[in-house]
Amino acid sequence: MIGRVVAHYRILEELGRGGMGVVYKAADTRLERFVALKFLPKGLNTVGGNGDSPRERFKREARAASSLEHPNICTIHEIDETEDQQTYMVMPCYHGETLKEKLEKGPLEATEAADIARQIAAGLHKAHEQGIVHRDIKPANIFVTTDKVVKILDFGLAKLTGPSQLTRTGTTLGTVAYMAPEQARGESVDPRTDIWSLGVVLYQMLTGRLPFRGDYDQAVIYAILNEEPSPPSTIGKDIDAKWDPIVQRTLAKDPDQRFPDMMEVMEALQRPAYPTATTDSKEKSIIVLPFEDISPGKDNEYFSDGLTEEIITDLSHIHDLLVISRNSAMTFKGSNRKTREIAADVKVRYVLEGSVRKAGNNLRITAQLIDAQTDAHVWAQKFSGTLDDIFDIQEKVSRSIVDALTLTLSPEEDRRISAHPIENAPAYELYLKANAEIFKFTQEAIDRAIGYLQNALAIIGDNALLYSGLAFAYFNLVNIGMKQEEYLAKALEYVHKALEMDPEFPKAHVVLGWIYCLGELSRSIQHLKKALAITPEDAMALGVLAMDYIGMGHISLATGIVEKLMAIDPLDYPTHYSRGALYFYNGQYEKALEAWKKLYQMYPESAYSKWSYALALIYNNHMDRAFAIIDQHARTDPDNVLAKLGLMLKYGLQKDKRRAYGEMTADFKQTCQRTYTFSHHLAGVFAMLDEKEEALIWIKNAVDRGFMNYPMLVDRDPLLKNIRKEPRFKKLMEQVKKAWEAFGERE
Repeated sequence: MIGRVVAHYRILEELGRGGMGVVYKAADTRLERFVALKFLPKGLNTVGGNGDSPRERFKREARAASSLEHPNICTIHEIDETEDQQTYMVMPCYHGETLKEKLEKGPLEATEAADIARQIAAGLHKAHEQGIVHRDIKPANIFVTTDKVVKILDFGLAKLTGPSQLTRTGTTLGTVAYMAPEQARGESVDPRTDIWSLGVVLYQMLTGRLPFRGDYDQAVIYAILNEEPSPPSTIGKDIDAKWDPIVQRTLAKDPDQRFPDMMEVMEALQRPAYPTATTDSKEKSIIVLPFEDISPGKDNEYFSDGLTEEIITDLSHIHDLLVISRNSAMTFKGSNRKTREIAADVKVRYVLEGSVRKAGNNLRITAQLIDAQTDAHVWAQKFSGTLDDIFDIQEKVSRSIVDALTLTLSPEEDRRISAHPIENAPAYELYLKANAEIFKFTQEAIDRAIGYLQNALAIIGDNALLYSGLAFAYFNLVNIGMKQEEYLAKALEYVHKALEMDPEFPKAHVVLGWIYCLGELSRSIQHLKKALAITPEDAMALGVLAMDYIGMGHISLATGIVEKLMAIDPLDYPTHYSRGALYFYNGQYEKALEAWKKLYQMYPESAYSKWSYALALIYNNHMDRAFAIIDQHARTDPDNVLAKLGLMLKYGLQKDKRRAYGEMTADFKQTCQRTYTFSHHLAGVFAMLDEKEEALIWIKNAVDRGFMNYPMLVDRDPLLKNIRKEPRFKKLMEQVKKAWEAFGERE
């Protein structure tokens, strides 16, 4: 076959072969691209007298599969026959390896296994929505690209290989081993059959072996019908028991006892529930609750909150300890909830709580570490002193927790806990006041924060932490629309001053990550990675990094980060926004709607919540509800850039050019030009208005700002449909594809 020309495909080399055919790499001479040609075995090419031959049944199934458009499903470009009536299909030629080849090297890390299983579930969910059951999910039919994107292969083929294949000569144990009980019995199947097969694949990825084994087909079938597999955690010492309930439910012999659909499988894999038994990971997890201000005047809340944050920062340096972030911890401030309930909400083992009494320069701090499973006090202590002793007290609290949890610190972790970025107590107090103001995100509060930080600098001179704080303050003024050019320049000036003093200072790199995420995603990623190398559980850095990877179109890289955010910052806004963005920019609009609806319910007054929810509603064709939210937002906050962007989308969908252009004020246009997200959405607006030149200008600006999400641009975003055939768009997409692929290879 090598060298043969079939239609306009020149066969170059064999890629693989199996029971369902031989696959070749070929050059598409018409479209100048590489494709994969799969030739079916001659047994499937026999023609039946009643017109219902295996070949015809295959064609029907392949046509159904070709209607599926999803990033985790291998696209079928074409089905045809050679002159000698040999049936073949044309598919994309991916770079990577099958999951079968991957597993030949041994079991996978749990996070990688979960990511692959989640992508398989996403693709199958799309198929199930259209009434297609795969029926032959197994590692040989799962391809993992070099970019870690899963592609499900051979849709429709399994339907042809029903129960009769169990006795067919040459049937492999692999196929039998992934069959659900109802399939093995020859009974009718439904989407829950695929759930079983996915459970077998997940089990194999985690443990390196099959849950049901035997020396011959019938022995395997007997095990499937009658035996229960050992839990994965009992096979590998490094397998967390939290995966056991998921595997157990997917492998329930009664279909009614399995997950009802793939959506629930994805949800379970996204955030597996901890078992009631203690596990190592849960033993080493903690939330530091906001220290209570019990000062006589109740006017030192900033100080108690600051102490809370600094202890969280100290503990976050420890690699072996999962620490709930500041923002999620602060949601429990003043809640008076029981420690056991709080720990259950954020899925941790330990709770640190305490109080601060500050009178003038005198301090009294109490702290206690509680085992939430037993309500026992693991450690408790009181500290008395003056403001000058605060650094020593803070370090003692952190080290007491390390000792109580029998954690071993690396030299670098030990150094970080001992480090005090500000040694002067009055300057430190001003820093804490500034920090409390910045997080209010209003112009007045940020102006006060800048004043506090400048006063602190006047006391102690140059300081990396204070300069980083100033940079972050000015950057947030930019975010709320204040003097963008001037304040962005000030943010850069101060962050570079911080790095001149300490080139490895993590807070400075986080601020630079924020700044560059506006339009230089690769630079943003570099700085965020530097920060996370020192503080691996910095929720702010993780959130921005996830959005950078999403913007670059590398969803698989973002997925693990969002998972980590769900663990360390489960109650904060950025976590849930990132989760929705993960789905949205992967073309999973229904899941995005689910995530962003929850975000809107949690933060109904947030401009981003309103915008995100409306956006997801639009992409799910719920226009009336979306327009109601957009109109309400525009009435209550008419100058907000997100409110205006919502109106632009509405007018684009309504083909109302006059009103759309009426929103394009100079300030609005300048703001949108700064970010790839806004530019991308405006391109969609003008594409819908058939203003192709304007749409191409905005999409190029999005790309120039770092938007390299090639799958989203070239296929997944329906709003860009009108410009995809434009020569300039195609040429631009060639550049995007090269950059997207090159970045994936580097990562």
